[in-house]
Amino acid sequence: MEKRSKIYVAGHRGLVGSSLCRRLSADGYTQVITRTHSELDLTVQKAVHEFFADEKPEYVFLAAARVGGIHANSTYRGDFILNNLLIQTNVIHAAYKYGVKKLLFLGSSCIYPRECPQPMKEKDLLTSELEYTNEPYAIAKIAGLKLCESLSLQYGCNFISVMPTNLYGPADNYSLKDSHVLPALIRKLHLSKLASGNSAENKKKILSDLSISSWDEAQVALEENGITSDGITLWGSGNAKREFLYSDDLAEACVYIMNTIDFSERVRAVKKINHHEIRNTHINIGSGCEHTIKELAEMIADIVGYRGRIFFDHTKPDGTPRKFLDSYELTATGWTPKISIKEGLSRAYADYLHTHTGS
Repeated sequence: MEKRSKIYVAGHRGLVGSSLCRRLSADGYTQVITRTHSELDLTVQKAVHEFFADEKPEYVFLAAARVGGIHANSTYRGDFILNNLLIQTNVIHAAYKYGVKKLLFLGSSCIYPRECPQPMKEKDLLTSELEYTNEPYAIAKIAGLKLCESLSLQYGCNFISVMPTNLYGPADNYSLKDSHVLPALIRKLHLSKLASGNSAENKKKILSDLSISSWDEAQVALEENGITSDGITLWGSGNAKREFLYSDDLAEACVYIMNTIDFSERVRAVKKINHHEIRNTHINIGSGCEHTIKELAEMIADIVGYRGRIFFDHTKPDGTPRKFLDSYELTATGWTPKISIKEGLSRAYADYLHTHTGS
């Protein structure tokens, strides 16, 4: 990419998209194109094609998606597969039709099988069953990366797909119902800290955080989310392992890949692995470190200042037992993450306090 290239970031308000915009701005790119959902509904094909015809972006980062944690994936199964298929198909097709020079599509590590060998390599895709709780989302993401791969093979497009591990950072979704595990832990442990203080000032902060005026209603909301005077109860056993990558590290990796790795290079690499079959051309992006949910909860409790008890509800699902990416194919080219989990969690908590409490 040249500094004055026209670069479209789809999903610029989200966790990944906002990090990409910050990275591109810091690197001196001057023509970054964005649209809010109200300005451009990516599920509407006609609107997407009109946008590409008018703006003629040269490069596209496709970070727009319908995302959420176990609860959201289980509750909105139809929405997750339909919305993501529509968004991906419309943007990728328009990029092909209007001659985009290069597109980078962001997937998710949930594309890999539930019982996948660890660490998960690119070649492990589609080797066995997916995790049921997020199967619709995973299938949509697999379809997106295969669309990029297939168009590139048939028509010579330069469409690259990347599969990041679990992400967190500024502009994350801290919903108590629909967020991913790490932002949910941050908010729940912050509220647990306030609740354990049991002061009038803390009650006021809880009411503000929950946007509730009645303390009785607030107590009900806290209990629904496992927060009581005895401590906090989290879903699952706490033994599931997860790898996390700070969103600014991911953005740096994506810009690096956009500038240094073409689809033709991925073809040469996967031919060696797959005995000349061209498949699974995507690239894993991970941090190289994993922790149990229990360890993460304890780290966040320390950062938040929560000193109460942490329980785990074994009747609730853990999701995939372990999700640890093999990122060798990327790190072998010279890229490595910069932000440690402790530094990233501290930054994420500061972001939560700033965006949700004004602190």
